[in-house]
Amino acid sequence: MSDWSAMRRTSVACVVLCGAMALTAVELVDPTPARTATVAGPWVGSWEAAPAGVDPQYPIGFPGYSLRNLVHLSVGGTAVRIRLSNAYGTAPLHLGDATVAIAVAPNRAEALTGTMRPLTFGGSREPTIPIGAEAVSDPVTLPVRAGATLLISTYLPDPGPVTYHPDAQQRSYFTDSGDNTGDQSGIAFSRSYRRWYLVDGVDVRLPKARGVVVAFGDSIPDGYRSGTGTNRRWPDDLARQLVPLRYGVLNAGISGNRLLRAGTGPGHGSGPSALTRFERDVLSRPGVRTVIVLEGINDIGLQPHQTSARRIEGALRQLATLAHARHVRVIAGTLTPFGGSVDDLPGLNAVRVAVNTWIRRTHAFDGIVDFDRALRDPHRQSRLFAGYDSGDHLHPNDAGYQAMSDAVTLTSLLAPTA
Repeated sequence: MSDWSAMRRTSVACVVLCGAMALTAVELVDPTPARTATVAGPWVGSWEAAPAGVDPQYPIGFPGYSLRNLVHLSVGGTAVRIRLSNAYGTAPLHLGDATVAIAVAPNRAEALTGTMRPLTFGGSREPTIPIGAEAVSDPVTLPVRAGATLLISTYLPDPGPVTYHPDAQQRSYFTDSGDNTGDQSGIAFSRSYRRWYLVDGVDVRLPKARGVVVAFGDSIPDGYRSGTGTNRRWPDDLARQLVPLRYGVLNAGISGNRLLRAGTGPGHGSGPSALTRFERDVLSRPGVRTVIVLEGINDIGLQPHQTSARRIEGALRQLATLAHARHVRVIAGTLTPFGGSVDDLPGLNAVRVAVNTWIRRTHAFDGIVDFDRALRDPHRQSRLFAGYDSGDHLHPNDAGYQAMSDAVTLTSLLAPTA
């Protein structure tokens, strides 16, 4: 563990244990608590899965199926509201029924006794979500703790493409035997998948919330190749550190995402471009104070290769401009090593190095996180350190993701935006 990591964990523990002294420590990090609370409001984002498209394995969706998505909250609260997306539907989406409950244990489809709640949308149990739209449920009184796992169950009576998030690193469940959304035991949900369907966000009511931090980018914020169901993505660890400070953390990563181009399939990226989706996946979320941007490695590594560092830099600068226009703080992450991976072609690492040099020198951002320095092999700086390599020489393992979280300094993350 790094010296900074140990110091940060000690300071976070002090926030919990030291009472009034801790409040002073927080004020030194963020000297405008009243303004922060006003920005956050009573509702803040606690979980997110950025919509990426329609699952090609299920082109007609799930007619007659019940889906039970398992989601891991960052911050807790006294009530919840659920966001469902029809961003990539080709027809209005008729929802037959929906419920929310607290899981009896992580990775289990069984609901904790007494926590099952019906979901309504504008008072309706069976809303229709227009093409390209998102529906936000009516508030549900359901006290939830930080780190809780929610079961969000939906029944779809009709055929039609269903918006999804691939590579969830989380096992969820489904059944094709009709409406089982109210099944507390979870017995009906005997089949599993590792994606998230329909659900793209959970907000919690937390009146004294300080705000939300969004991790925005590609497969590395998304936690690709981290342990399934273990919540070991680097934004998960960051969320655990921020709980005592009453900040939510949202993960807006999409595996294969690119800054400048929409994904077109395997080897060519996935999801809309970062520039296209920034408003939807970051700026529209309630309580957002800070965004950490880690994006651009797929522009370099995937076909067609982007070999102009200046174009990548220009896109990153545009994201910062969009965020600053909404008084959101922007932290830029340096691009991580990919030497030895399938994307390691002659000349491409030089583009990455050029972008990182610019990130370290520019004044376009409110701060940086040097993920490159945190993960690279000190003797072969184009490669991941072996102890942090998941095996594909591109994505970190759980220890690498932990090192990324440890590289984030709370002072730069939470300082006020001018």
